[in-house]
Amino acid sequence: MSFPTWSDLNDRAIIQPYGARPGFESGAVAVMVSTAPDFNYLKANARGNTCSPLFMGSVFTETEKGASFTGPHMGAPYATMVEEALIAKGARTLLVFGWCGSLSTDLAIGDIVLVDGAIADEGTSRNYMEPGEDFPRILPDSDLRARLGNELSAGGIAFKSGTLWTTDGIYRETPKKVEFFRNRGAAGVDMECSALFAVGRYRKVRMAAILVVSDELGTMTWKPGFKSKSFKAARKQVADLLLDLSRRDFCLPDLSRA
Repeated sequence: MSFPTWSDLNDRAIIQPYGARPGFESGAVAVMVSTAPDFNYLKANARGNTCSPLFMGSVFTETEKGASFTGPHMGAPYATMVEEALIAKGARTLLVFGWCGSLSTDLAIGDIVLVDGAIADEGTSRNYMEPGEDFPRILPDSDLRARLGNELSAGGIAFKSGTLWTTDGIYRETPKKVEFFRNRGAAGVDMECSALFAVGRYRKVRMAAILVVSDELGTMTWKPGFKSKSFKAARKQVADLLLDLSRRDFCLPDLSRA
């Protein structure tokens, strides 16, 4: 039996986020990049930046508008550590750029997915929300998600919408689990989104996610696509869009929530 984490949601934690210590200052907009190859591409194509260590990864800030990029991160606990640090250092609009697996014939390798919700099957989000149904579907910020959709469309970038199953067990994606979460509406699977969305809502910041489909397992046979041209091209499209957004005033108003 686990501790009822919802019973102390309003209590101050003993250890405060990274903002209590010396270090970088985040821009109001922060992009959390899941993988090292994409983070390195963004860093190499930034107009000018200063790079600092952040836990097991790095963070750099575009000089023009102050948007921050950080990565890599994998798994809900570590990703939320990074998210908490960015929020503590001033981020109020956070974008996630990463990869996901497909559980549905509607999503193929190389598809760009604007996430419309994530089903929590990880152990981190429960520390940031009150209890409810088993496997709750946690939503991104609707305004930020809509604006990202508009930006993708304006840039001529094809994308799809979908709900994800967020799991801690990358090597425990069994046929029974795939079928179970697919029946609950999941079109894809990742390891961070439900927890990141939960933290965003708890800390009253805007958060949304754009993922690229890297592999397929909906047929119960794994089909990796990490070397495919469509996968690489889609990642470049998203990365270039995020660099463009970082050079514009993309920060939405910080609307408080009850």
